[in-house]
Amino acid sequence: MRRFDDEDLTGAEFRECDLSGARMVGVMIRDAEIDGMVTSLVVNGVEVMPYVEAELDRRHPVRLRIRSDLPGDLREAWRQLSDDWATTTERVRAMPENSEHRSVDGEWSMVETLRHLVFVHDSWFRRCVLGLTEPFTPMGLGPPLVMDHEDSGLDPLARPSLDKVLAVRARQGAQVETWLADVTPDQLARTAPVPDDDRWPPYAEGRTVRQCLGTVLNEEWAHHRFCTRDLDRMS
Repeated sequence: MRRFDDEDLTGAEFRECDLSGARMVGVMIRDAEIDGMVTSLVVNGVEVMPYVEAELDRRHPVRLRIRSDLPGDLREAWRQLSDDWATTTERVRAMPENSEHRSVDGEWSMVETLRHLVFVHDSWFRRCVLGLTEPFTPMGLGPPLVMDHEDSGLDPLARPSLDKVLAVRARQGAQVETWLADVTPDQLARTAPVPDDDRWPPYAEGRTVRQCLGTVLNEEWAHHRFCTRDLDRMS
């Protein structure tokens, strides 16, 4: 355990850090921002995450459908997520040239975000939901340990245009939509047919089809939120 006593961490940035179990006692926090996977957070003796989650649901009702086990709700969630991305795409096309490639505060640009979602589809839908073993789409953007793997099929030097990424996304989206059109509750509840190899994601084995699909939907929602946040900061 690392302990910080009487340290001035003003303006500090923690990126991709595991702060599970962290205790902050007698601290002064003003204008702080926390963005990540937070499942329990106690502030001055009050567990605040239920309030945060309820407010996120109020602002983004699609989250309720994303968490549903009903095929109809999941189909509607996918439709809403697709519509949101279409609206954001039109927005960025109306912005100054190359806005889709701009990074804000070290975050992924819009194109990089979409490339990551190409990778999410390949890994969590195509592999884990459908059980296919095809290589990842070269333009996909995954974690460094996957990008550095020679057999992944990913191209670390890829610099595709927005239109090229959107063309791939359209094909992937049609695949999801077609699958969702006929899926049943029983199929969702089955154990996901994760291929028995060493490709990403290694921790998907034993999950249900519904859980793997949930990862796809949650990634779509979360990264759209990140993208629109950064576009707002450019405006």
